[in-house]
Amino acid sequence: MDAVHHRIEAADRHAHLFRVTLTLAAPQADQIVSLPVWIPGSYLVREFARHLQHLRARQGRRTVAVQQLDKCSWRVACRAGSPLVLSYEVYAFDPSVRAAWLGQDRAFFNGTSLCLRVHGQEATPHTLQVPPVAGCPHWQLATGLEPVATDARGFGVYRAADYDELVDCPVEMGAFWSGEFKACGVVHQLVVSGAPPSFDSARLLADTQKICETEIRFWHGKGAAAGKKAPHQRYVFMLNVVEDGYGGLEHRNSTALICSRPDLPRLGEAKTSDGYTTLLGLISHEYFHTWNVKRLRPAEFARYDYTQENYTELLWFFEGFTSYYDDLLLLRAGLIDQNKYLELLSKTANGVAQSPGRQVQSVAQASFDAWVKYYRQDENTANATVNYYAKGALVALCLDLALRLEGSDLDSVMRGLWRRCRGGPLREQDLLDELHARTGRSWAPDIAHWVHSTEELPLARLLQAHGVAVDVDSASLAQRLGVRVTEAGGVRIKTVLRHSAAERAGLCAGDEWLGVYTTGRAPQGWRIRKLDDIPALLGKPSAFTVLVARDQRLLSLPLELGAPVSVWTLKAESDRSSRWPRI
Repeated sequence: MDAVHHRIEAADRHAHLFRVTLTLAAPQADQIVSLPVWIPGSYLVREFARHLQHLRARQGRRTVAVQQLDKCSWRVACRAGSPLVLSYEVYAFDPSVRAAWLGQDRAFFNGTSLCLRVHGQEATPHTLQVPPVAGCPHWQLATGLEPVATDARGFGVYRAADYDELVDCPVEMGAFWSGEFKACGVVHQLVVSGAPPSFDSARLLADTQKICETEIRFWHGKGAAAGKKAPHQRYVFMLNVVEDGYGGLEHRNSTALICSRPDLPRLGEAKTSDGYTTLLGLISHEYFHTWNVKRLRPAEFARYDYTQENYTELLWFFEGFTSYYDDLLLLRAGLIDQNKYLELLSKTANGVAQSPGRQVQSVAQASFDAWVKYYRQDENTANATVNYYAKGALVALCLDLALRLEGSDLDSVMRGLWRRCRGGPLREQDLLDELHARTGRSWAPDIAHWVHSTEELPLARLLQAHGVAVDVDSASLAQRLGVRVTEAGGVRIKTVLRHSAAERAGLCAGDEWLGVYTTGRAPQGWRIRKLDDIPALLGKPSAFTVLVARDQRLLSLPLELGAPVSVWTLKAESDRSSRWPRI
């Protein structure tokens, strides 16, 4: 047993309670312990300590007093040197990838939700013990931690080099499906929980292997020794399949993912659905993070402070550039074709163009403000900030296209940064230095314009220079109105975009849109249940009256659509082969 040992038991699956026993071989006098308030990769203070209860301590047979110091820290009135045992329970009912879950058919946890940090001993080796779950003979355990003494199902003792590694290796338990493959010599395990019988496991396994091989070779070359250069010796994908969900969180040698059941590939179906493409993009994105954010990372994250927000202006690079490559590497892996890739790129470009917040905040400011804006979205988010994933991806696109005009490319820059920063902390200046080394000129004005201002990106010009045509099409009715809605049994407004026709008419988030009236001498009223009902009933009117319910009141609001709104469709030019994207 190492100096710091956590034993985690599924104490009560019905009550969703884990029991944790923390044993310290040599505590400090008046030892301080704390639970993180956030999990790296998800930039929001989540107050995990709110789920911790019944914290007790003892040394030998003596009960030791525990004093809470703040929302997440405790002082244990112990003697130095004598073994100390802390015990507590944690309520686990968060189905996301960020926290902990314990139910009748599955368990999952991140160490940031369950494992107390022992102040002064963070750098010492830690062990984690997870015994088999009573009454669950078919359950298995999967984690990226190094096994020390485990049984055939994966239960037992694991070792971490330090606290950071302990809490950066989530644990999945349950009667899951599991498969393995090698990518460039590196063993990868794919674990899938909650999949229906129609799930085509062989296809997902093969496609994930293609993604991993493509990305290892992206970073380390195409030679047979590429796997030996990879920063991980083993990798675990943990995919939880639910009725409706999407998300992922990267870790140093694993990732936790969520997808909807319709997004899985199905037995007997050869086509690639939009949902399955989205899932493959998620897998590509989180695996790329193995290099770009878990190793290459903001200099501000050289050491995590688990007690408070950790600010950086570089999420546009670490999340945005990863978002640029996630779909591009699907293309290079042969999992989507060029037309599909350009369709996905069009969606990203239109999403940014239709967000008024891009004229309010630079993408660098949006990165810094992630803690209070991106991760706390509300009805005004689209008006107040820009999505650093999406705009960061467009910055990467502009940079790649501009570099190619000068005889270089972003691939070379990314690999150069890996060597320059030795797979470690990175500053914006490192990017500027690498760009200068590749091209012999300063890119500071470009980065200032694209990243630190709210000016528009030169997308159309750069795309057309590479044989990609930018076709301008008519926008949908929702885009012309400037609203985002839900249509479950009726139309309810989620967001009203700044300076839009809907805002000028006085529509508000939360309004229930009941119907429309024609204008003219003999107005007629019509009930609607989806926005598409409006053109079906009225044709293409430039003005009509909206009937909404707000706080039990019925309001009639005159609305004029104003000037047409356009959207982009990107296509490879037919008269010459596209010089980009290069596979």
